[in-house]
Amino acid sequence: MTAADLIHTYRTTGTLPHLPQGHFIDGALHPALDGAEMDSFDPGRAQVLGRFAAGSAADVDRALSAAERGFAVWRDTPPATRCRILNAVAMLIRAEADLLAVVESLDSGKTLAEAQGDIAGSARLFEYYAGAADKLDGRSPDLGGATVAFTSREPVGITAHIVPWNYPTSTLVRGIAPALAAGCSAVVKPAETTPFTALLLADLLVRAGVPAGVVNVVTGTGAEAGAALVRDPRVRHVTFTGSVDTGIDVMRAAAPNVTGLTLELGGKSPLVAFGDAKADQVAEGALWAIFSNSGQICSAGSRLILHRSLHDEVLSRLVERARGLRVGHGLGNPDMGAINSALHLSRVAAHVDAARDRGLDIVTGGHALQDPDTGLGWFYAPTILDRVASDDPAVRQEIFGPVLTVQVFDEIDEAVALANGTDFALNAGIYTPDISTALKAARRIDAGQIAINDYWAGGIELPFGGNRKSGFGREKGLEGLEAYTRTKSIAFAV
Repeated sequence: MTAADLIHTYRTTGTLPHLPQGHFIDGALHPALDGAEMDSFDPGRAQVLGRFAAGSAADVDRALSAAERGFAVWRDTPPATRCRILNAVAMLIRAEADLLAVVESLDSGKTLAEAQGDIAGSARLFEYYAGAADKLDGRSPDLGGATVAFTSREPVGITAHIVPWNYPTSTLVRGIAPALAAGCSAVVKPAETTPFTALLLADLLVRAGVPAGVVNVVTGTGAEAGAALVRDPRVRHVTFTGSVDTGIDVMRAAAPNVTGLTLELGGKSPLVAFGDAKADQVAEGALWAIFSNSGQICSAGSRLILHRSLHDEVLSRLVERARGLRVGHGLGNPDMGAINSALHLSRVAAHVDAARDRGLDIVTGGHALQDPDTGLGWFYAPTILDRVASDDPAVRQEIFGPVLTVQVFDEIDEAVALANGTDFALNAGIYTPDISTALKAARRIDAGQIAINDYWAGGIELPFGGNRKSGFGREKGLEGLEAYTRTKSIAFAV
């Protein structure tokens, strides 16, 4: 079915046919062992989209047993074969992109265009790591004398992937694609509000040639399925994307097993615009840095730090653009889609209501919305808070929604201090045509990645990850393979 066919079906019936309902274990769908199920909602309508299995520790145990068997096969699969299979996965993702994108949009609330971009990027991720699968070479250092030595890179074993709801497909793929390239097996726990694309992808992997048991998906809550997964000693690496508090819990759970960790946690990323930047370029960059995916992005540019001379012009342009954004159901391809859940909508609203109570200047937005066509759904207006103090909670706490704070500075030292003025250090943007200023600021701002004159510059080839409370470890790029391999040294006398 094409995207248009799928959208028509959904609008007619309120669901899609053949949404997967069980856990995907050992190459097939299985109901939860205790028969438990949960609802997944379409955030754009605030209505049930479908039901799925609610996993327990027993389901996780079954998936890990399958992953053990899968790892025994996959680690010994020749790297060139893994390369061919992962390329086949990319081709099959593209062939089924309409289904994956429509399901992603419905389950997460994001716009169809954003979902289509995520699916295209996921196919590219598999291609990228397919190309690395047969190039994970060791080296042969010269020890001198009669000793010969070499190193080899081996897969770490079973990997666990705890996937967030804001990017259910692309975050999953950026973890499992390098893990599979390295020869690891995986057990995936998608977010309880966005289970379906992980299940669809797991089935797609098997159809593309990945052996049964190599990738398994257990759906359900973090408290039940996720906790059981990260504390199991059979797991040799955990890749987690989510909140700081949950990331700390994951570290504690994995610590007794001395399990490897990649943590991509919260963000409160700055976009710093110097006085020589173009006001229209800054306004457009800031608009999409915060309002893409309704602000539900760890690396969103949620703090706009403007040189005083730019403030009035940039803010005027930005407010005008924000007020003109079309907000609505994702399948209608508006500018901004829904908030993922009623719970998260209440959290975003609570942050802004508290800011209002503190007397902050809300220059636009500051309220919940509904889809203009149906009067349904979980939406929040694009919101901008002006001239916010550096110690205000709106600046220091992650809101994870379409809420931007604006601050002003006069000198580069002040700009850097403001940029580094939170506990997070994930992303940063710098706007200036002066290369010297840009590089000076880039060196001094603490962030895992910094983009100059285009907040979303970069791509799959560049490593991504945070510092401080934004986590540790890197995904994407060749660095994304490092978590899933270990180096063994072998030396012998001749």
